[in-house]
Amino acid sequence: MLNAIKNLPDSAGIYQYFDANNKLLYIGKAKSLKKRVKSYFRFEDGLSPAPNLSPRIHKMISETNRLEYLLVESEHDALILENSLIKQLKPKYNILLRDDKTYPYIYINLAQDFPRFETTRKLVKGSHIKYFGPFSSSHKAILEALYLLFPLVQKKGCLKHKKACLFYQINKCLAPCEMKVSKEEYGQIVQSSMELINDKKLMIKRLNAKMLQASKSLNYEEASRLRDMQIAIKNSVHVSQIDLAKLEDFDIFAVYIEGKNACALRLFIREGKVTSSTHTILSSTNGFDKEELYERLLFEYYTPDIPYLAKNILVADELENKNVIAEALKERCGHTFNIQNAKIGDKKALCNLALKNAKELLLFNKNETKITLFESLQNLLELDNAPFTIETFDNSHLMGEASVGAMTTCKSGKFVKQNYRHYHLHAKDEYSQMRELLSERAKRFDKEAAPDLWLIDGGETLRNLAEDILQSVGANVDVVAIAKEKIDAKAHRAKGSANDIIYAKKGKLTLSANDERLQFLQRLRDEAHRFAISFHRKTRQKRASESSVLKAAGLNDAVIKKLIDYFGTYEAIRNSDEKTLNQLLSKRTVKKVMEAITLQNKTKP
Repeated sequence: MLNAIKNLPDSAGIYQYFDANNKLLYIGKAKSLKKRVKSYFRFEDGLSPAPNLSPRIHKMISETNRLEYLLVESEHDALILENSLIKQLKPKYNILLRDDKTYPYIYINLAQDFPRFETTRKLVKGSHIKYFGPFSSSHKAILEALYLLFPLVQKKGCLKHKKACLFYQINKCLAPCEMKVSKEEYGQIVQSSMELINDKKLMIKRLNAKMLQASKSLNYEEASRLRDMQIAIKNSVHVSQIDLAKLEDFDIFAVYIEGKNACALRLFIREGKVTSSTHTILSSTNGFDKEELYERLLFEYYTPDIPYLAKNILVADELENKNVIAEALKERCGHTFNIQNAKIGDKKALCNLALKNAKELLLFNKNETKITLFESLQNLLELDNAPFTIETFDNSHLMGEASVGAMTTCKSGKFVKQNYRHYHLHAKDEYSQMRELLSERAKRFDKEAAPDLWLIDGGETLRNLAEDILQSVGANVDVVAIAKEKIDAKAHRAKGSANDIIYAKKGKLTLSANDERLQFLQRLRDEAHRFAISFHRKTRQKRASESSVLKAAGLNDAVIKKLIDYFGTYEAIRNSDEKTLNQLLSKRTVKKVMEAITLQNKTKP
């Protein structure tokens, strides 16, 4: 590796460190690969970590055995590539944000005659769209408050009916469907409601008045609902309401690090007022680098489809690469950003306040949070990452026929069904089927980022197979396998009493049947099995239907099997041509096949 470091080019690029087991440790960027990588090492008496490194980086360099690099055109190109590869491959020593969700906005289309407020997480088409936010979990309460406090069009379908409904009778709507209110009068109501969104104090004051009124009327259920709305709106902002002299829009990011824990706070200022804030608590056994954490924060938040982009970004700490980050974000989002660290005035005070709140939130989290199921699994199985995102794999077939594979996804303990995937497999034995299934998933890490953990339905052999596949693509994903308990050589699947065997990096484990960690892994395995079986049955039913059409055309089982073996699927048979079929079958048989294909294509929906 010494020669590789000495021969590095003086060019922009990204570098990757690997350990002796070829496991990816770290991905970094550099304006000059030669200068950057050399700064990690001391070259006296061989190769060793430089003395000025942080404990986290010193440990990483001590484990480094091999170096790879890629050249790019500029430093901001290196930053974009670095961010993309980190999300795909999850290196051991890079900072990873688990909070990859998009934040909701409230929006209104002012081009409509009688517009309504709605929520969105993506850019909405239209030239007269007005956005408010982003918000955390408070967007529902704010939206509910608007429709409670103002006589707006309450439901999407109200205007379609052209007739006043119950909302008009209970004074919650002015019936624009019957033109009982003019566009101008309705526009004034909309303007008042938009002003209230950015004035949380006034919104809470008006909700509190309604709550007291409901309580006096002995309507305690309504009073309780109004109280909960106020609490949700208050919790959407973690700092005091500060009004700035200038009606500016900007986003503030503050990072507070204490040992192996950190809090990242986002504060959103719209028209000079604090409208909302969100935060993420992070933990890492390797600690954090502040500059890198700011980079991850900015790249996680600013995406091309974000509904509203503030031009000005304030960071609570001075960033060495702020201009490079701004240029990379501009290339990514097509929008110019101004990233600055305020030194004086109201903005500096607001940055300090954000930093203070980040510290308080981290302290509160440390005091309140007990060890989670995911941290417990990480400790038990000696995983590199807490398994917040888990992909579980299983395959299903009947004597090698109708072979399918299934992948389910679980995030923070909840199944994410839109991320489920199923595959038609060509291999006949279970080992080859699992290799085909896992390889297909690994190929898509560039489009669908790698999870924290792969859970395999199987034993140590399949776990080792998964490790090999992940190593071949350089992804730092933990692998665990779970095999069914055997009783009299048969799988024992009794719920609540099956002592299934877990295979992890540390070896073979057997947990008590009532251990919540085992039950959680069993639940993931069973869901993948259910999904695989369901798809397998659909595939068999479809193939039986397809086969019956070929049999009706006079083809016997041997000919049908020959076609399936050659083409792989009935779909491929249906799309085949006469020339290809003539190479496999007699002319008489080809004629029957072509007649069956024509019939299928006519009857296919």
